[in-house]
Amino acid sequence: MDDLNNLTSLRDAKLLPDTGEPGFGVYVHWPFCAAKCPYCDFNSHVRHQPVDQERYVAAFLKEMATIRQLSGPKTVTSVFLGGGTPSLMKPETVDAILNGIAKEWHVPAGIEITMEANPSSVEAERFRGYRVAGVNRVSLGVQALNDRDLKFLGRLHDVADALKAIKLARDIFPRMSFDLIYARPDQTVDEWERELKQAISYAVDHLSLYQLTIEEGTPFFGLHKAGKLIVPDGDQSAALYEATQEITAREGMPAYEVSNHARPGAESRHNLTYWRYGDYAGIGPGAHGRLSRGPEKIATATERKPEAWLEMVERDGHGILDEERLGYEEQSDELLLMGLRLKEGVDLARWQQLSGRDPDPAREEFLLEHGFIERIGNSRLRCTPAGMLILDSVVADLAC
Repeated sequence: MDDLNNLTSLRDAKLLPDTGEPGFGVYVHWPFCAAKCPYCDFNSHVRHQPVDQERYVAAFLKEMATIRQLSGPKTVTSVFLGGGTPSLMKPETVDAILNGIAKEWHVPAGIEITMEANPSSVEAERFRGYRVAGVNRVSLGVQALNDRDLKFLGRLHDVADALKAIKLARDIFPRMSFDLIYARPDQTVDEWERELKQAISYAVDHLSLYQLTIEEGTPFFGLHKAGKLIVPDGDQSAALYEATQEITAREGMPAYEVSNHARPGAESRHNLTYWRYGDYAGIGPGAHGRLSRGPEKIATATERKPEAWLEMVERDGHGILDEERLGYEEQSDELLLMGLRLKEGVDLARWQQLSGRDPDPAREEFLLEHGFIERIGNSRLRCTPAGMLILDSVVADLAC
């Protein structure tokens, strides 16, 4: 608890350097949104009555205590408040959550504490409150920098709102990222280049750039199936992806992962924990976790519906529905799946230790010859830019 008692020292501490280790992250899911976007398949829910935030805080703290029993003592290397729309939370709610994390685990000053925010729910007083609570990095769901496409994506904000949120975030938080969705209908490489350069000009240190995907169960899925929503074909999507890599690298924000770009040193510590296959606690409705216990990793997943999760936690002390024990083989597959998304690639010794074998020589040779993977010395294996375009196939080949 001592780690968060002195909020001033926590807030003003310099970001700890990236050690290259997987780390231990804490993810807290706030499941509520002001509106559901037509492309979104995340666990987000719209409620037309005010949410009882104090009741949810009590449940978050209760579930944390249960997860702490599963994880054992840990030093937290990052916290991520995701959603949903966490910026709908009151600063007091965020403060209570962060204090709860510090009560259960060791939280050093200088770790990354990220909060997702939507431009439509941004206000200066609330942002300052999050900063006082200890948030030192904000990730804004901007998604597009023109009003036509923001309307198409079902966003509640316009470009003016987005620019106001970006300025506020830049003024209040030491670090800022924002998301953009590309491969939108009829989008050209030239249009995307102009939008991307505009985004980089706002002095962000990190961008998450996602291709629009059509997910089952979303309104966009029905429109796409009916032929009323046409997205770029494979060739155009590949051209947009390659342009994204070239433009961001040229502008000093190269990709360090398939969809994430940063200035050197500004990579998201929390995301790196996922992709380096570290442990993380998942707290809240629909949250997932990975917790090492001896030779096994426990994969946890909680009840998705907020009200059902709340009742479960109040009754049982947690909302965990699934608790799967992953053996060495499953862990080695997940390590490949996550690690090959990173530019730094996979630690081969760690993969060999988990899988009990070397990569299949014939399959590795085939992928090397075709320029889809490359070795970094004797210790690491990574995808090339060409391999990133067919990442799923590369992972499947190496995992066999």
